[in-house]
Amino acid sequence: MLEAKNIGLRGIKVADTRISDVDGEKGVLIYRGFNVIDLVRSSTFEEVSFLLLHDRLPTQEELRSFKSALASERSVPEPIFQFMKMLPESAPPMDVLQAAIPVLGSFDPRLHDETKEANLGKAIGLIAQLPTVLAAWDRIRNGLSPAPPVPGLSHAGNFLYMLKDSIPDPGMAKDFDLCLMLHAEHSFNASTFAGREVASTHAHMYAAVAAAVGALSGELHGGANSEVMKMLLEIGEVQRVKSWVSERLRKGGKVMGMGHAVYHTEDPRAGILREMCKRLVGLTGDSRWCELTMAIEGATKEEFRKGKGREIYANVDLYSASVYHMMGIPKDLFTPVFALSRISGWAAHIIEEKFAEAQPKPELYRPDADYVGTYCGAQACEYVPIEERSE
Repeated sequence: MLEAKNIGLRGIKVADTRISDVDGEKGVLIYRGFNVIDLVRSSTFEEVSFLLLHDRLPTQEELRSFKSALASERSVPEPIFQFMKMLPESAPPMDVLQAAIPVLGSFDPRLHDETKEANLGKAIGLIAQLPTVLAAWDRIRNGLSPAPPVPGLSHAGNFLYMLKDSIPDPGMAKDFDLCLMLHAEHSFNASTFAGREVASTHAHMYAAVAAAVGALSGELHGGANSEVMKMLLEIGEVQRVKSWVSERLRKGGKVMGMGHAVYHTEDPRAGILREMCKRLVGLTGDSRWCELTMAIEGATKEEFRKGKGREIYANVDLYSASVYHMMGIPKDLFTPVFALSRISGWAAHIIEEKFAEAQPKPELYRPDADYVGTYCGAQACEYVPIEERSE
């Protein structure tokens, strides 16, 4: 077991989980025993969400019922829109989404019901409503009225519709559904741990999810995909890629979207997104962003081989940026869109934290730290009244 000191808890086992596993050496991501590659080939986000919440795949009738439950929860109370209309148009979408979550909770009669059934209901409500909130905020800040959800559209299709007030291309909606599945879960990452830590205090699900959203907002976690888009816009042209990457690395900087804290080979999600990026070129007729992203990947790999004698691989953020951009999603919505997907995993972890029988399980996450501050000799410092302190 590694010592936890100054390593950001990397390698420290803090709890058992049945939800997912990441094999960083082999580049394998497992959801409830299933390889994510197999799931995205055959499944849907709704089915994956059911799997994460219930620890098994649904029957046809159970999936119909689950989709119906999502549809019934998709609308949000009108005061949520009024709340957002009070915010400045410049408010970051991730902050708006985080702020809206406890407000949504205040309208949920199940808020303080801590039965497992009630928490599953809260999970379905959050999975259904967060896309409505995010799409509405983008429209409100642009002076437009929120577009209501459409019965009959998939979960992914509804978000794209509510964002643009236009029925999305079926192929694009399917690809967006794949994106949601790929981002739905990733074991004890920073945001999931934040959510579980809050849940361990016996706080309600809305509080735990709000904490998870806050953790996801940082550029070293969910914010990396929007940073990739900024990089793409800064470079602009394929012919500038090699010199830009070389200079960036020479100065000790990072190429966002390359490398991963866990995977020591290619992130399995990156390959799917790379192929999706190519597919969207055919749908949109715009090859610029996909070509630029592939050039950045190739140049960074080459620089690492030459300068460091080792390989570096693309992570999930590299191609998700160009994919979302080609789907017409604004870049400051990239990280909130990540949250729309990860809410399924967060909710599953929060429920596991509250109800799992696996042992050992901490009653409360309460890490320790070494104090490295000042003492006055071997004792605590003597307090001197302010009037007696010298300048």
